[in-house]
Amino acid sequence: MDGPSTERELVAACLRGDRRAQEAFYRRYAPAALASCRRYAPDREEAMSLLNGGMMKVFEKLPQYRWEGSLEGWVRRLVFRHTVDEFRRQRQRPVLELANWDQPTEDAVTHRLFADDLCKLIDLLPETSKEVFWLFAVEGYSHAEIAAKLDFSEGNSRWHLNKARQLLRERLAHSTHQYSRYAG
Repeated sequence: MDGPSTERELVAACLRGDRRAQEAFYRRYAPAALASCRRYAPDREEAMSLLNGGMMKVFEKLPQYRWEGSLEGWVRRLVFRHTVDEFRRQRQRPVLELANWDQPTEDAVTHRLFADDLCKLIDLLPETSKEVFWLFAVEGYSHAEIAAKLDFSEGNSRWHLNKARQLLRERLAHSTHQYSRYAG
């Protein structure tokens, strides 16, 4: 690539409006963010749509990036949040039909509701524990990769993952559920 070689140079060129730098930025960070979109979208086309919308948010918020943590992690987080926001925006409220009350629920609907609940709980975690949990449990990174990305030890990565799991277990055990998904 004949453009900026470091992340800081690439971001600076993007902020100046350099289209080639913006394309290079997209090509560098979009594949990692796409993996997150693919987990929530039913097909590649919708995943690409979510990715592109999320990357637009990234470019809008790029001037706010503070160089704390990894740039790739920040991009993934913004794209993920955009994805969740899109699903929340598109989701229609369920309507209770008394005549069909005993019909089976589609797995996709149940999984989507459960995923929304989990995302809300994950968002309540302390920032570093949340990032480690997300990278490990959702994105599939190893502790060594997480430690390298976040610039701390593997032991620290394991500690944050265990802390996140513990907090999630406590919140799941103590939360009052508004709707019972398994009634009957």
